[in-house]
Amino acid sequence: MATQEAAQSAAQSLDTTEAVDERHELISSRRVEGTAVYDREGHKLGSVHSVMIGKRDGRVGYAVVASGGLLGFRSHVHPLPWAMLAYDVDREAYVVDVTQQQLESAPTMTLDETDRPIDREYQEKVSAYWGTMPWWGL
Repeated sequence: MATQEAAQSAAQSLDTTEAVDERHELISSRRVEGTAVYDREGHKLGSVHSVMIGKRDGRVGYAVVASGGLLGFRSHVHPLPWAMLAYDVDREAYVVDVTQQQLESAPTMTLDETDRPIDREYQEKVSAYWGTMPWWGL
């Protein structure tokens, strides 16, 4: 009887549908990168290229959203404050209350710049454009 229960328990632990919970609170940065970003109407605006994280406090500052172009060639890359993104579990994508036109008019970066430190003045410009607090607070 105990052996049968142990076998049943082991079989359940191998069942990947129970082992993978897509609705948990934390996600690997690798899984965020490449995730689609949609507007509220369901139009795809782009995808997350990278996530910028504060080295000292671990807070996510912003997502770098790539739109347009082919395989990164001539892509427009825009920093969006992280607080603006909401994860939609049904779409398995992020949704933002932003139009395509707003995104196209937003501050941009080159892909090269996304891996370099960005000065506070530029980050404040991004926050001002989107009407959000800077990621570091006041």
